[in-house]
Amino acid sequence: MTSSEPIIRLAAKGDGVTTSGRHIAGAVPGDIIDDVGGITPGPHHVAPVCRHFNVCGGCLLQHVDDTALTEFVESRVLNAARGQGLEPLELLRVHLSPPHTRRRAGLHGLRTAKSAVLGYREGGSHRLVDLTQCPVLHPELAALIGPLRRFVSANGPKGMVGIDLTLADQGVDASFTQFPIEGLGPTEAALDLAREQRFARLTIDQGYGPETLWEPEPATVTLSGVPVSLPPGAFLQATADAEAIMAADAAQWLAGARVVADLFAGLGTFAFALREGRKVLAVEAERAAHLACKSAGAMAGGGGVLALHRDLFRSPLEPAELNRFDAVLLDPPRAGARAQIAEIASSTISRVVYVSCNPSSWARDAAVLAQAGFRLVKLRPVGQFRWSTHVELASYFER
Repeated sequence: MTSSEPIIRLAAKGDGVTTSGRHIAGAVPGDIIDDVGGITPGPHHVAPVCRHFNVCGGCLLQHVDDTALTEFVESRVLNAARGQGLEPLELLRVHLSPPHTRRRAGLHGLRTAKSAVLGYREGGSHRLVDLTQCPVLHPELAALIGPLRRFVSANGPKGMVGIDLTLADQGVDASFTQFPIEGLGPTEAALDLAREQRFARLTIDQGYGPETLWEPEPATVTLSGVPVSLPPGAFLQATADAEAIMAADAAQWLAGARVVADLFAGLGTFAFALREGRKVLAVEAERAAHLACKSAGAMAGGGGVLALHRDLFRSPLEPAELNRFDAVLLDPPRAGARAQIAEIASSTISRVVYVSCNPSSWARDAAVLAQAGFRLVKLRPVGQFRWSTHVELASYFER
């Protein structure tokens, strides 16, 4: 048995790690661990703010104060970079999204004999946590927990249903999946729900794709002052504050670049942030997102944002195409952008902004850039999934 020892850091999955390397669930840097694993809380150990903590599979780090949480986010990103031999010339301040700012959520509902259960899945389980609160959600989304539970109780099918919520400009965009609605009564109940809760849109997927049941006016999301059509299920940064700081970083880092390629552009989150004073080509594979970006770019006028429909995994921009641009921004999915990074490394591009939701795949791609003569100039760790072990970043490379 070991003697009592302190927790010195948090591991990637949120466990506390002692000086001897023991992993202790629920421990925080500064805690003291005794011989049998008992925890004496230290100065960074705080009371969780949610009654569902330790059951819900979402927030693993609510017992960690902001100081230790900031250090965790920073270390996750820095360790990924250093694991590939990279050191930023400037490490920028960590951005943590505040509580009550998450503007999208994926819930599940299940009708029971007397009511319904509505919430997230338990950690490592298919069982549902019956939510009574969620301190990460924007208040407009959290306020729907009760009404949605009552709706599922009265109208839900026998099996599990999915309920995706996104905060649009006009209100909440709600999407139900695996939710057959048969007959006039359930249809009217769904419309009553949308009307009473002032939904921006209600879509129902009965197994054949989303069908819009309610949308008083076209749902949009405003990106850097430009209203963009919001297709059902479209990707959106989890919090507006994190989106704003990453977009501002990108605009600052690419000052002076007149023609920019925005790769894996989605709805145009970064393309519209960069459009002032330059031309931006927004490249996206998902057709609905591409069309939304294309339409918004045309409506915004000025020719600042042009959209291209292209699968960058199967057909990345090649050096001859990339060499026409002053800089490239990319924000790929979690898997990273191995094929596209290889083409960037072979091009004459000298400025790259890389936004990532996965430090591991980012570090792998960053190492390829470094081998091609790029240096990591700026790095900002981002914790927009507050109290989660999910960490993001924005980075800037120059050759």
